[in-house]
Amino acid sequence: MSEPAHAIGPGELVEAMRSYRDLLASHRDAINRLNVYPVPDGDTGTNMFLTLESVVSELDQLEVGSQEPGAPAPTMPDVCRAIAHGSLMGARGNSGVILCQLLRGLTGVLSDASPAGPEELSAALAAASEAAHEAVLRPVEGTILTVARAAAEGAAESVSAMHGSEEESRCVACVLDGARDAAAGALARTPEMLPVLARAGVVDAGGTGYLLMLDALLHVVAGRELPAAPELAGASDAGMAGVTDGGSPGALEGGAQGGADRPVSELRYEVMYFLEAPDETMPAFKEVWAGIGDSIVVVGGDGLWNCHIHTDDVGAAIEAAIDVGRPRDIRVTDLADQVEEERWVTEQSGSPGPAEPEEAGPVHRTSVVAVANGDGIARIFRSLGVHHFVAGGQSMNPSTAEILEVVEAVSSPEVVILPNNGNIVPVAMQVAELSTKVVRVVPTGGIVEGFAALLEYDPEAGAEGNAGAMAGSARRVVAGEVTRAVRDAEGPTGPIREGDWLGVSREGVEVVEGTLHEAVTALLDHLVGPEHELVTLIEGEGASAGDTRRVAAWLADEHPGVHLEVHHGGQPLYPYLISIE
Repeated sequence: MSEPAHAIGPGELVEAMRSYRDLLASHRDAINRLNVYPVPDGDTGTNMFLTLESVVSELDQLEVGSQEPGAPAPTMPDVCRAIAHGSLMGARGNSGVILCQLLRGLTGVLSDASPAGPEELSAALAAASEAAHEAVLRPVEGTILTVARAAAEGAAESVSAMHGSEEESRCVACVLDGARDAAAGALARTPEMLPVLARAGVVDAGGTGYLLMLDALLHVVAGRELPAAPELAGASDAGMAGVTDGGSPGALEGGAQGGADRPVSELRYEVMYFLEAPDETMPAFKEVWAGIGDSIVVVGGDGLWNCHIHTDDVGAAIEAAIDVGRPRDIRVTDLADQVEEERWVTEQSGSPGPAEPEEAGPVHRTSVVAVANGDGIARIFRSLGVHHFVAGGQSMNPSTAEILEVVEAVSSPEVVILPNNGNIVPVAMQVAELSTKVVRVVPTGGIVEGFAALLEYDPEAGAEGNAGAMAGSARRVVAGEVTRAVRDAEGPTGPIREGDWLGVSREGVEVVEGTLHEAVTALLDHLVGPEHELVTLIEGEGASAGDTRRVAAWLADEHPGVHLEVHHGGQPLYPYLISIE
């Protein structure tokens, strides 16, 4: 064990941020599992990790610059500026934005201390807590904000206790010990503050991630051992195991949380963007946002702000920014439909991707580029005239560069993009602005909308005309999907238990059933009307011939005038996608 440090200098702070990044990398899956939203999803740990990745990248650049001949070593203000800027530019999701503000508050104090002793460290933790609370329009107890405040209070008590005591030797480790003990105690009590956590039997995910920062600091200044990554158990094993010791994240087994990235809310969309606007306009901007959503976090300063909201009115959320400045890097996430698809993208053999060659034949005036997430899905798209694909979907969102690469490789002078997911639509819009071709985006929110859009595709017409006709066709389809709850939750139809089958429409969870075929038929019963003529089922992983036969028999009995078509899609996590026309 190394000799305890009596102060934190720029070198120690850099090392602590790198250790924190590594801890978040090893613990992110466990933190992601702390989520109360019932469909397969979870990203609090990932968002916090990506935020720290951006911080470390900024610090790496600072270090490279300092190695130039004659260049001075990075000072504490240099390091603090890099941490603040890196966290602002890399923040993702509600938890990432709040973590950004915590780091900006922390470094705002440490920047003026070189090195930082116990009093400065305590003041920095207090500033971090205050900055995070100020950034959140409606702070909620039982979240990362509660844990951060407890850490600040624990640090302050340690500083008070050490005054006049020579035994403490004014070591910053005792301040961090006090902060961590208080934070861990607060984390263990978060279920008492948020009933949704108590029902799930777990603690807050964002607070769990923040505790790791204190572990990283203690590792650097006092040589403490870093907490080992937990061994993940099944979701059914979730509980308060490991929390009685003060809430060490290394002891958590999995479960669900009402934390920063998935607050219990009826609101459908997460909107994030950077906003270039004068600082004095932000109070008015926040007032507008207060009227259209929740989970509002606005962080930044000096004319650049990172903005986050959950809302049902995406247009109003963006228009508020246009009224005061210029929004950029806009990201819109559909919270009801977001799922994990990385396994399919990395494991699926023969999956469509940027390198797929164009089929031989004449060059059409307009080609279509589609985002696809299953081998059968790609075959259906090909049968409808699509030969250019980008691998991805709901939570495995391709980047602007990945879509642009495929668009630019197309031989046709004009291109229509089918994003097939609401999260990907803003990225596709950016591609349209960057491409050297004539590019139009049909804002398809799902795979079945993409199929419907292609019914109006004319390869010899222009992109503009195609986009209008295809968008109209996509809007006419009624879409649904069936998946399985991965954790307990409260839904609009009542309690949801892990393992329940969920029928989801564009409006959210519509039905909760005990078996797969019952969920499909209940969803169809909700969606099919007298005006409908055709139901298409796209079978994914988990669908069976028996379940499909039961659905077909039910449809024949209940809606004898409606024709049924069945196709194999191979999509992960959603055994059935439904299209009704």
